[in-house]
Amino acid sequence: MEKINNQLIDELIRLSFAEDVGEGDCTTLSTIPASAQGKMQLIIKDEGILAGIDMAGRIFRTFDPDLKMTVFIRDGAKVKNGDIAFTVEGKVQSLLQTERLTLNVMQRMSGIATTTRRYADKLKGTKTRILDTRKTTPGMRILEKEAVKIGGGTNHRIGLFDMILLKDNHIDFAGGIEKAIVRVKQYLSAQGETLPVEIEVRNFDELNQVIETGEVNRIMLDNFSVENTRKAVELVAGRYELESSGGITFDTIGDYAATGVDYISVGALTHSVKSLDMSLKSVS
Repeated sequence: MEKINNQLIDELIRLSFAEDVGEGDCTTLSTIPASAQGKMQLIIKDEGILAGIDMAGRIFRTFDPDLKMTVFIRDGAKVKNGDIAFTVEGKVQSLLQTERLTLNVMQRMSGIATTTRRYADKLKGTKTRILDTRKTTPGMRILEKEAVKIGGGTNHRIGLFDMILLKDNHIDFAGGIEKAIVRVKQYLSAQGETLPVEIEVRNFDELNQVIETGEVNRIMLDNFSVENTRKAVELVAGRYELESSGGITFDTIGDYAATGVDYISVGALTHSVKSLDMSLKSVS
């Protein structure tokens, strides 16, 4: 999996530079001599959780292996306006051409880590863990999910390949809960796979069907109220992991955690965060 992740990140960097630099940075190439050397520093302009330092280093090394990065603040640290996270020095042309991609990645990742930390802090003192979803920016999922981990969250499945997740559409197309679960077990047996199996339920009738059928690892309670979630926790009585999902906000997540569910998944960790403000500026 690590090999695949590295390949995807390499491809993301390549495509990003192709999109931004294209055949050449006309402004930089026309104003800065190829021999010019310089230094830039990453200045934090907001309060939050820093994420993307390692990715910044990878971007610099990919574009120009001679760029030298000196890190002062690591991923996961709390930062505030005026903090200097790192400096990078080398060819000025290289610095200017890597500036925007570095900022785009770090601002996005730091925004996700900051939002995740706020949610995770609300769950302190409970057994519940915060999960991300697949509601991510196409091509940047690995980075966004890494930012969730940096912020104190837990990754749900990475994609469609590393977990069986039977949602409402799968169940409806398969002809019901029992048929869907039976087909999953047949598939896993035929493939020689041991993937974890999760199934979504929309009401107590479906929950009881899953309990009767068994053969799953986790049950997702979709759009259950807090009170119904508490009843579901009592009904399941620890036989399966329970995940709450759907419409849960920062204001209500504490109430859901108090019911005793194992996980709460929140799409807002990645689909609508505010980027953390920062800038790369030249150092005299």
